[in-house]
Amino acid sequence: MSRRRGPVGTPEYAAMVRRMIRSHGRRVADADPEDLVELVAIREVLDEAIEDAVRGMRDARAISWGQIGRAFGISRQAAQQRYGERAPRRGGLPGQGDLWS
Repeated sequence: MSRRRGPVGTPEYAAMVRRMIRSHGRRVADADPEDLVELVAIREVLDEAIEDAVRGMRDARAISWGQIGRAFGISRQAAQQRYGERAPRRGGLPGQGDLWS
């Protein structure tokens, strides 16, 4: 008879994900260089997940930039610059006055 467990808490879930990613890295170490692409894709997904989490904290729970910065070990200003809303991109080609040129 198997026992049903309750939902896994956030720290336990994060620990499981870290173990899985480390394990995948060891598998890739024994694979072909082309398999690095999948590991890089995981990094991109993680970056997106962090951005989603920060946006969710800011929107739903009104967490301050100072609190977010402390979680990352950076200043409030650095957190806001990295994860804050960016100004909408202006039209035109690069070098013709858009914000990202």
